[in-house]
Amino acid sequence: MVVRCCVLLCVLLLAACSAPDSDSIRFGLASAPTNLDPRFATDATSERINRLLYARLVDFDAQARPVAALANWQVLSPRHYRFRLGENRRTFHSGRRLTAQDVAATYRSVLDVQAASPHRGTLEMIERIEVIDDDTLDFYLNRADALFPGYLSIGILPADGVEAGQGFQRIPVGSGPFRFVRWSGSGSLELERTRDGQSFVFEQVHDPTMRVLKLLRGEIDLLQNDLPPELLQYLREQEAIRVQTAPGSNFAYIGFQLEDEATGKWQVRRAIALAIDREAIIRYVFNGAARPAAALLPPEHWAGNAQLEMIRPDPEQTRSLLAQAGYDTQHPLRISYKTSSDPFRVRIATIVQQQLAQVGIEVQVQSYDWGTFYGDIKAGRFQMFSLAWVGVKSPDIFRYAFHSRSLPPAGANRGRFRDAQVDQLIEQAMAAAEPQQQAALYAALQARLLEQLPYVPLWFEDQYFAVRDDIDGYALAMDGNYDALLATVRR
Repeated sequence: MVVRCCVLLCVLLLAACSAPDSDSIRFGLASAPTNLDPRFATDATSERINRLLYARLVDFDAQARPVAALANWQVLSPRHYRFRLGENRRTFHSGRRLTAQDVAATYRSVLDVQAASPHRGTLEMIERIEVIDDDTLDFYLNRADALFPGYLSIGILPADGVEAGQGFQRIPVGSGPFRFVRWSGSGSLELERTRDGQSFVFEQVHDPTMRVLKLLRGEIDLLQNDLPPELLQYLREQEAIRVQTAPGSNFAYIGFQLEDEATGKWQVRRAIALAIDREAIIRYVFNGAARPAAALLPPEHWAGNAQLEMIRPDPEQTRSLLAQAGYDTQHPLRISYKTSSDPFRVRIATIVQQQLAQVGIEVQVQSYDWGTFYGDIKAGRFQMFSLAWVGVKSPDIFRYAFHSRSLPPAGANRGRFRDAQVDQLIEQAMAAAEPQQQAALYAALQARLLEQLPYVPLWFEDQYFAVRDDIDGYALAMDGNYDALLATVRR
């Protein structure tokens, strides 16, 4: 009720403002993209927008299995793949035709050690790339990997720009369904849909209440996710706004620094996992708009594990584990917990702080703007943090996030987790030739990760969007991508 009154008051205060006089469809974002070069982008917003700007060799179907996009492929041997480009998306926005040389240049640059692409570790099995002709190229691997085609989902850049060291991170040149127009210093990014020239503006509005106000005033037309449930419910009650929700696959978790004296102890991580009441947070904070998670991949994924048991709160076992780790009422565990400054994420962190306090764990919540927070996480400057993996399709995520050889910058093992059994299961799954064998190994791997807890699994959050009633065609993707902007129109 307090939130509703505040919203109504702000609407009245803004009544004198007018909606922008523009034919653009405006998309409100909680955080702006950070890098529009697909070789280096790792944040969710950048990757979602890069999907619009760039064509890629391979995409994924509804079951997260690789399918042809720019190219079809043949497996000439377990370590030799041939890709043939079709005619779709073969013209860069600069007007030049996309060829196999561009594909080769893109992936060679990712593999260049000095370029320090965060995706290099995923592609390190590529031994060499040979261009056969403008439409055909071969990838030779140094080891067999049946999942290999699914790794080739990086947007393709023009070879001349790659070789000249062009800065695509701010001025992208792709061949996707949207072309870059401008990116202002204020965080407003404009793209143009190539088939009809429709302009789309992505506007960064950090504060969720202000995003709602802008939507109500017509200053933005569409927003997706990143709202507290009260504001989402308020929007449901507005005649001029449509709200839709759907189950999601984005995995929220608590991560730990394994080289830290406290969080490096298994007993501490297990105690924290047993102290968090996920069901209560989902029920009362998310209003049921999430489902508990036991692993990074949802159970319906072909490599998921639907047999894992959810972690349930157990205060008595929590206190016992803390005692084993050397902590008690006289010597309590004190830990820092980093999160973004988004008000909803701070609220969740505060609830986790309260739940941990009930079993004697003292938590200091530290919230930062997104750039500072994400920079700290990538650099390993944390004891405990909360984040979400967004848009995960390939089970190679386990190698990228948990293998001992994937410490940054070679991967995203930011907590410095090292476990010989996990490494072995990852390597066996990558080498397995049959999908059924791979699925069984990935299921065992997820069980091992749930036991060792480099992450505490939290939940899969639902996807939702709110749109003004003169906007049609937008629909939700399970991973939250923006692909539906291809069909979005203003009536």
